[in-house]
Amino acid sequence: MSSDETSIPDQTVQTEDTGGDARPPQQFRAVPSAPPAVTTPVPVPSPEALPDDRYFNRELSWQDFNARVLALAEDSSQPLLERAKFLAIFASNLDEFYMVRVAGLKRRDETGLPVRSADGLTPREQLAYIAKRNQDLVERHTLAFEEHLRPELAEHDIHLVGWADLDAADQLRLSNYFSEQIFPVLTPLAVDPAHPFPYISGLSLNLAVTVRDPEGGTERFARVKVPNNVPRLIRVEQQRESRTATFLPLEELIAAHLGELFTGMEVTEHHVFRVTRNADFEVEEDRDEDLLQALERELAQRRFGPPVRLEVAQDMSEHMLDLLLRELEVDPHDVVEVPGLLDLTCLFQLSGLDRKELKDRPFVPATHPAFGERETPKSVFSTLRETDVLVHHPYDSFSTSVQRFIEQAANDDKVLAIKQTLYRTSGDSPIVNALIDAAEAGKQVVALVEIKARFDEEANITWARTLERAGVHVVYGLVGLKTHCKIAMVVRQEGATIRRYCHLGTGNYNPKTARLYEDLGLLTADPAIGADVTDLFNVLTGYSRQETYRNILTSPNGIRRGILRMIAEEIEHKHAGKEAGIRIKCNSLVDEQVIDALYRASQQGVGVQVVVRGICALKPGVPGLSENISVRSILGRFLEHSRIFHFRAGGSHWIGSADMMHRNLDRRIEALVCVKDPKLTGQLDYVLDSALDPETRCWVLTTTGEWTPSPADDSKVRDHQVELVKMHGATG
Repeated sequence: MSSDETSIPDQTVQTEDTGGDARPPQQFRAVPSAPPAVTTPVPVPSPEALPDDRYFNRELSWQDFNARVLALAEDSSQPLLERAKFLAIFASNLDEFYMVRVAGLKRRDETGLPVRSADGLTPREQLAYIAKRNQDLVERHTLAFEEHLRPELAEHDIHLVGWADLDAADQLRLSNYFSEQIFPVLTPLAVDPAHPFPYISGLSLNLAVTVRDPEGGTERFARVKVPNNVPRLIRVEQQRESRTATFLPLEELIAAHLGELFTGMEVTEHHVFRVTRNADFEVEEDRDEDLLQALERELAQRRFGPPVRLEVAQDMSEHMLDLLLRELEVDPHDVVEVPGLLDLTCLFQLSGLDRKELKDRPFVPATHPAFGERETPKSVFSTLRETDVLVHHPYDSFSTSVQRFIEQAANDDKVLAIKQTLYRTSGDSPIVNALIDAAEAGKQVVALVEIKARFDEEANITWARTLERAGVHVVYGLVGLKTHCKIAMVVRQEGATIRRYCHLGTGNYNPKTARLYEDLGLLTADPAIGADVTDLFNVLTGYSRQETYRNILTSPNGIRRGILRMIAEEIEHKHAGKEAGIRIKCNSLVDEQVIDALYRASQQGVGVQVVVRGICALKPGVPGLSENISVRSILGRFLEHSRIFHFRAGGSHWIGSADMMHRNLDRRIEALVCVKDPKLTGQLDYVLDSALDPETRCWVLTTTGEWTPSPADDSKVRDHQVELVKMHGATG
């Protein structure tokens, strides 16, 4: 779980936890998070009167989130291989956190910028807190694997072993495998006056080796890179259909055969290490005529970013560590000692084992009733002419709703044009294929491909060129802004009428993540929304500067302003004696202006309930400031990803792509749409009611920043996602 949706692997489903002592879900013992009681209104203070210490630190809150992911791996009620997956997700999330967030803090610290975080910390102070917290989490992560998961896997005939644990027959067979498959790929690199210290690529696994001439002479250092184009965990059994599955880490196999790499030398020492490099770069768009070329140039430089973390085996000798620190120019504070196997993202590999009893039940999304059965699908266009449809993924099938919408448009002779934004999509995208088919059929097709989507840049460049070759009008977005909104529009000739059909969603047009991420999408033929989406595409593809719309809010100019206005309206309704309340479901809540507005609403007696997956800088439950605000976090099988904003007195429900973060509100093109159909707002209310139910399993954020598992009584606990699976008729 990620800094936003970022490049989480397809296996990824979650990420989060609290401070440092979050307990596994089966140990939930906390006060249920009921709707906060409304207190007597107090005078509204000016923003200057709000306390200086009213925010939690953003980076530490993210670490709390990743700790909640770790808690899922520690939860013995979860299927065993799902727990292994959560350990891998934790590791993957942490890699990206260092590549982006820690890298950004280090850059600000090194340049001497006097920029403090909202809670008053300098970059250096934040880095110190992060390093200490991270070492604790890494040790807890390793403990969860080495002392709990590894033995439990062994009880189910899944073994991760060392070279010395293998019998002679297995060692001989794997030695032959090494000679035939691994040895030709390896390139040991010596370090001496004639051989400078080699470049160590980011996230690569390496062996630091010391060798010595047995006839005398000084010790020499060499580096052996563990190849990343072969499986990290090597299956030992010859019969792959065997129930027993034994795996040997690739670095163990290489270490056992170092003598073959350094013939005639004595190997005196070897240790595993791993470097994380800065992957956060800026594209100088204003000085480059061609954004595509500018991005390709920056991508080529990304692999040479400075180190931001050095992971080493805990038993690494001091002199070898000193050598790595010196040659890699790594600050000792950036060293993370791992008391076990490095890079547990390799546990994703276990997900491929055919052990259904150790995984979640297979999940099959349901086709939304509005679109008929899978075997007898209804026309999306005829359906939308009758009613708007709200789809909720992964419970509602993406392939038989949003994907079908685009595919039917591509094959419909009456469709004149298709316009769509693409932020992230799958490697074999049926959406992209449908756009290509539409262009080849003579339709006007416009695709706004965001080539600056972090860690998907190369894939998106490839898609952009593929689309261009097919005749699609490809747009790369606006200078200085990322296009993150999820919108699609189909223009169809119906007699003498031109009708516009639209989709506005919270998630990417990616059929793979649509089975893992929880997202919402509105499909509509509402003329007013069609006009709004048309105007927004004119902003994205042309020189229009429109900022106000009928039924949508957009950033960077409208979302924050609209949210603040609706919060102020709730306060006004409260003063008028009317029912008021605010409910927000989002991934992150960081923006200070929005947080301060919620504080002022709480001070005026407006109840505020927040469901946040990841980062939350707001402090709930502070007397005189936020006693009417509650914050909770839900993690589970699916990655909670939708954004919903409900303003009770105003009677409005909004969904869209924007989180309450600076980057979403100031540096991205985002879109929120107002859902008005009472049937659809009822669906949104059900989602919020379920997430906020006092018996729903969650973590509750306390005034002091701890995330407390809830509810207290395990006998009454309900699972939000399981209930939604049942409600939608999906199976899993």
